[in-house]
Amino acid sequence: MKSVLVLGGYGGFGKRLSTRLARDGWHVLVAGRNGDKPEAFAATLPNARGLVADRNGDLSPVLKQCCPDLVIDAAGPFQGSGYAVAEACIAHGVHYIDLADARDFVCGIGALKDAATRAGVTVIAGGSSVPALSGAVVRRLTGGMETVRSVETSISASNRATAGASVSAAILSYLGKPVRIWRGRRWRQAPGLHLIMRERYAIAGHEPLSRLVALSDVPDHEIFPVELPGKPATTFRAGPEFGFQLIALWLLSWPVKWGWLRSAVPLARWLLPLQRLTSGLGSDRSAMAVEVKGLVRNRPGVRRWTLIADRGDGPEIPVIPAQLLANALSAGRLKPGALTSASLLSLEDFNAEFGGIAVTHAIETRSCTPLYQRILGPAFDKLPPPVRELHTVVGDGGATGTATVRRGKSFLARLVATAMRFPPEGDHDLHVSFEERHGIEHWTRDFGGHVFSSHLSQSGDHLVERFGPMRFYFDLPADASSLTMVMRRWTVFSVPLPLALAPKSTTLEWAEGKDYCFDVPIDLPAIGRIVHYRGRLRMV
Repeated sequence: MKSVLVLGGYGGFGKRLSTRLARDGWHVLVAGRNGDKPEAFAATLPNARGLVADRNGDLSPVLKQCCPDLVIDAAGPFQGSGYAVAEACIAHGVHYIDLADARDFVCGIGALKDAATRAGVTVIAGGSSVPALSGAVVRRLTGGMETVRSVETSISASNRATAGASVSAAILSYLGKPVRIWRGRRWRQAPGLHLIMRERYAIAGHEPLSRLVALSDVPDHEIFPVELPGKPATTFRAGPEFGFQLIALWLLSWPVKWGWLRSAVPLARWLLPLQRLTSGLGSDRSAMAVEVKGLVRNRPGVRRWTLIADRGDGPEIPVIPAQLLANALSAGRLKPGALTSASLLSLEDFNAEFGGIAVTHAIETRSCTPLYQRILGPAFDKLPPPVRELHTVVGDGGATGTATVRRGKSFLARLVATAMRFPPEGDHDLHVSFEERHGIEHWTRDFGGHVFSSHLSQSGDHLVERFGPMRFYFDLPADASSLTMVMRRWTVFSVPLPLALAPKSTTLEWAEGKDYCFDVPIDLPAIGRIVHYRGRLRMV
C-alpha cells in the first residue's frame, strides 16, 4: 500500500487532507510535534497511525524508519522558511508536496530541480488554492486569448473557518509590508492588506456574497505575468467574512508601513484568540473568484470564474490540490524535478472532488467595449492607430515616453499647479498607467517620479474626468488625423459651476509614426496659464 507522511496531519488543513488521502487508499502517517494528538486523530482513520515529527527538526530518522513514498508538508508557515523538509525528502528518495502559499518559497523551489531530478523524485511547492487551483482556473479562462491584460483573483473565507496559527502568521508576515505587483506594465509596490475593494460573488440560482478583500502576497503575482501571453497585470486579494476584521488589520498595517513596527508577526498570538471570540458568528459560506480580461481575435472580452462553498466546506478547497497531486504522483503522471503547482492541474481535475462537497462554481463570459469606443462609436475605428491603441483600455495597460512641461509664471499659477500636483517644469521621462474596472478608467501619470492621477468615465455622450471633487465634461471631436477634448461643463462636489469660471483646456491627441502624441494646455480665468505639457508615448 502506498504511504504518505503528512506533517501537521492533525491541524486545520492537515486533518482534512489526511482524511481525504485515507479515503483514497493511502496509508497515512499523521505527524506532528505533539505525540498524543496525531495518535488520537489517526485512530479515527482507516489505515493510519500517528507519530512525532517536527518540520523544523531533523526528519532523517523518521524518513529512515517509516520509508514513506510521499511527504506532504501541511504545517507551515512557509513565509521565511527554508527547504530543509524538501531537501531531506530528496536525500532519502521520497516525493514531496507542500501547501505553501508563500511567494518566495513557492517561486524559489526550482533551486532544487537538479537535485530532485538526480534523485528521481518529484518536489512540488504550492499544492493549495494558490497557485494550484488559481493556476488551473486561469489557464482555463485564458484559453484562446492572444493577449491577456489582467488577472484578478480574490478569496473570502467564512468566519466559522477558524484560521490556524500558521495562517495568522502568514497574513501578518506581509501586513503593511511592500508587496511587489505587476500593474500598468511595470513593477510597483503596494502595502500588504491595502488596495481594499468590495468583491461580489454571484452564481445564478445562489444567494450572492459581498465581501471586502485586500492585497495579499502570493506566488500568483510572480507567476502569471511571466507565463501568460501579454504579461498581464496580476492582483490577488483576500479577506475575512466581516469587513470590520479587515479594517482592523488595515489599521494595524499602518505602524508597519510607517516603520514604527518592524513586523506584525509577533502579534499572531493575539490575533488567533481574538478571531476565535467571533468564530461562532457569521455564515458558513466561503467564496473565490478569478476574472481575466484580454483580447480574443482582437476583440476585448471578460471571463470570470466564481466558486461559492456552503455548509462550512470552504476549508476543504485548499487541501484538494495536494490530494489530486498525490494521486497523480501515485499514478506516475508527474515527472521527477522541482517545480510549482501552477501548471500541473486542470480545472476538470477538481470536478470529482467538488462534487462531493457543497461547492458550486461557474464561468461567465462577456464582451466589453472600451470607454472611448463607447463614447465615440464608429468614429473610434477611424482614429490614427496609435491613438486608438492607447484608448483601447481593457483591464490594464501602460505606455512610456517623454514629455515637456511648462508652468505659468505667476505666483497664483504656480500655487494652483502645486495644489493640483501637476509636474514641475522641464523635460521628463513619462509613464502612464491605465487601470479599468467596471468601465471606469484610472489614469496615473508619472513624470519622472512626480505622479498625479484622474478617473475617466462616461456620462451620456460626454467623457468625464475627475480630479478629487472636481468633474470636467468633454466632447470628443475625432477624425482620421486626431482626437480633441473640448470642455462643455464642470462641477465641484456635483454642484454645476459657470463655464466662464472653468479651467480652459483643449487637449489634442494625434499620431506621428508609431507614437501617440499629446498637447495639453490648462489656463484659469484671471490667472492665465497654469501648466502646459506635451509629449509622446508608446504602449508597452
